[in-house]
Amino acid sequence: MNVKYVKFGVLEQFMTRILMKAGVPENDARKVADVLITADKLGFDSHGVNRLKPIYLDRIKDGIMNPVTRAETVRESPATAVIDGHHGMGHVIASGAMEIAIEKASKYGLGMVAVRNSTHYGFAGYYPLMAVKKNMIGITGTNARPSIAPTFGVENMLGTNPLTFGIPSDEAFPFLLDCATSITQRGKVELYARSGKKLPGGLVIDDHGESSTDPQKVLEYLISGKAALTPLGGIGEETGGYKGYGYATVVEILSSALQQGAYMKMLSGFSEGKKVPYSLGHFFMAIDISAFTDPDDFKKTTGNILRELRASRKMPGQERIYTAGEKEHETWMSRKDKGVPFGKELLNEFRGLCIEYDLEQYIEEF
Repeated sequence: MNVKYVKFGVLEQFMTRILMKAGVPENDARKVADVLITADKLGFDSHGVNRLKPIYLDRIKDGIMNPVTRAETVRESPATAVIDGHHGMGHVIASGAMEIAIEKASKYGLGMVAVRNSTHYGFAGYYPLMAVKKNMIGITGTNARPSIAPTFGVENMLGTNPLTFGIPSDEAFPFLLDCATSITQRGKVELYARSGKKLPGGLVIDDHGESSTDPQKVLEYLISGKAALTPLGGIGEETGGYKGYGYATVVEILSSALQQGAYMKMLSGFSEGKKVPYSLGHFFMAIDISAFTDPDDFKKTTGNILRELRASRKMPGQERIYTAGEKEHETWMSRKDKGVPFGKELLNEFRGLCIEYDLEQYIEEF
């Protein structure tokens, strides 16, 4: 597939301007653009700039996402807070929530913030990395519209519900684990659909419990409830599917029960056949390493653990063992001078946005 690389600076400028035209204040627009572009910098292409139109611009247009964010603190203690996002831009709400968690952790060693009535916050790893930059451990999770079936079930009940960690190390990159509690997620199904490829078996089941591999049908059936993603571990219990199901449930509880927000089927985005806000919940934790040990000592021990893992005996035929965050760093090193890779379909989509939002001067960039 032919790929064209678009420079990060061009994308930041274009996306900020188009979001402002959609009603997002400038500083907030820059934040949204930064979260999306950072995903592509690190290789999380399923949550990068390709989400600009379908997840953000279209939802603003549909009236189910507020372009002007008015996050409100509704409950607070020295080390905790609960935020109501009032259906604003999830990236802005989430960044503010993690900033509060970091500030509280700097005073008390630990900080945790729960959020209700938010919207899709993009690349989950962005927020733990905010804590990493402050010599802290960052953790976040979010619920999402129903996608995962419980073990032995076929109905999509739980969201893809990522549980994400960022941990400082003495290496050139931190430990970053950002993955859904399903084997795959909607964004990757979208990538398969864009590329015209079939899904591997076992990632998605239909309402009869059979594997479904047509990505276009899967995207349609996930909305209608005729298909569901399988949890980490896969179908049934033999390969540990109950583990992914359990972790997805933990994230669902922490993303809703702490702040008394919406959960599971309440997050479908529809009410009486009409589109409504998704009312997502998130949680954010910051842990100040200096409250436990010297940060440099912590980072050295973390680095040693990661290096020993990579140096362990390899499976026959395999050249390398990776640790979380390593591939993302290598993606950044390969893309930092080139930009974000765009396929034909995404290029056409962005050219259409140039025309729709009266930004034709950018068409040549795409």
